[in-house]
Amino acid sequence: MRTFDEWMDEYSVSHQNPTNQLIHKICVPFIMLSVLGILWSIPVPALFQQVPYLNWATIFSAGAMGFYLSLNVAMFFGMLVQSFLMLTVCAWVADLGILLPASLITFVISWVLQFWGHKLEGKSPSFLTDLAFLLIGPLWVTRALYRRLGL
Repeated sequence: MRTFDEWMDEYSVSHQNPTNQLIHKICVPFIMLSVLGILWSIPVPALFQQVPYLNWATIFSAGAMGFYLSLNVAMFFGMLVQSFLMLTVCAWVADLGILLPASLITFVISWVLQFWGHKLEGKSPSFLTDLAFLLIGPLWVTRALYRRLGL
């Protein structure tokens, strides 16, 4: 299994262009939020309904947290906070009754911008070589935030 630094180095190869980097720093969190929103919207078995907030989004997030913890403890805590905030947003927007359409629109717009950024970059998105990069993108953004905060 790759180390955290190996994942970051490999992801960074296709994210050198400053415009592409900016697009990713904005769109990756929106993609993460929209995926959680889509997963939240999938109907759950009756058994799940006995536990508050047990749904496909929270199950996916728990699995992702296991992956993040295996890579880097500090990054795990950042992703834990982000995931909690995003799941809270999902719950709130679900209560408004617009979670699925809002998530789908956000997902499409964010991916269009991401692919435009990669066109500017002149390199394919990393996830085309390894789907695990779909979980690495949020870590890359979080690492940039940590660096900006001096952590």
